[in-house]
Amino acid sequence: MTQSRRDFFKTMGLTALAATSLTDLLAESAAKKLFFEISLAEWSLHKALFAKKITNLDFPELAKKEFGISTVEYVNQFFKDKAKDTTYLNDLLKRCKDNGVKNHLIMIDGEGGLGELDDAVRTKAVENHYKWVEAAKYLGCKTIRVNAYGKGTSEEVAKAAVDGLSRLGEFADTMKINVIVENHGGYSSDGQWLSGVMKQVNRKNVGTLPDLGNFCLERKPGSYECLKEYDRYQGTRELMPFAKGVSAKSYDFDEQGNVIETDYSKMMKIIKDSGFKGIIGIEYEGSKLDEYAGIKATKAILERTGALV
Repeated sequence: MTQSRRDFFKTMGLTALAATSLTDLLAESAAKKLFFEISLAEWSLHKALFAKKITNLDFPELAKKEFGISTVEYVNQFFKDKAKDTTYLNDLLKRCKDNGVKNHLIMIDGEGGLGELDDAVRTKAVENHYKWVEAAKYLGCKTIRVNAYGKGTSEEVAKAAVDGLSRLGEFADTMKINVIVENHGGYSSDGQWLSGVMKQVNRKNVGTLPDLGNFCLERKPGSYECLKEYDRYQGTRELMPFAKGVSAKSYDFDEQGNVIETDYSKMMKIIKDSGFKGIIGIEYEGSKLDEYAGIKATKAILERTGALV
């Protein structure tokens, strides 16, 4: 090889190294500019979990090694019989410790609606959540996400939800655990309704988990098709004063990497203007990208739009 060719390849190698270093520095700089912390919601991997390709125990290591995310949000469906199983919980804790992962919250489903009108049914729902408050405490989580649904008029369900959330919030407060409600369909996806419930509950450890893409008020019977939707930007703005977390919902992306159904730049401004400086969890639910690619695309847009507001 001639001297000139050696010099050329040496120069190219140094240029590539400089470019790589610059990319790393820019990524690090962007991350430092974020006003929030990014976590990964386990539901983003629900297809793989339901298909038994991975388990709940695999989740912390996967979050860290595959996606570079050090904070996680569990879904109780994937370890629903393990809330009091200390052997299992200790295994999960060890995997978190081994991978430098922090537990943030547990999303609770299937334990009953805290807005049920029947007092006995509502009381049962409240008590069903006690074991998850205890599990959250054991795992080092700060929060559980609950559902405030019930059958009745908006006023009736609101009154019942205030009672259910207040009682659960009182119990959770003894363990320093937050209880938060997501806009999760029905009345809860009405920002004005849910913010009104929060004002009446008026507890420091009871709040909201605004989901940026879950404002469907009414679906077509037997279908996921939404017939009536609350304005997602207005709803997010109404829920942010009570937020103890945010769920970054995403479905589809355009060629520039933007979420098609939600203007993330607009959402980031709403979130930042509210004074929020907590954790935003990635919750990818799309089908055009596989789950791994969808999570990475959502993380990328959070970092990009979050750094610019």
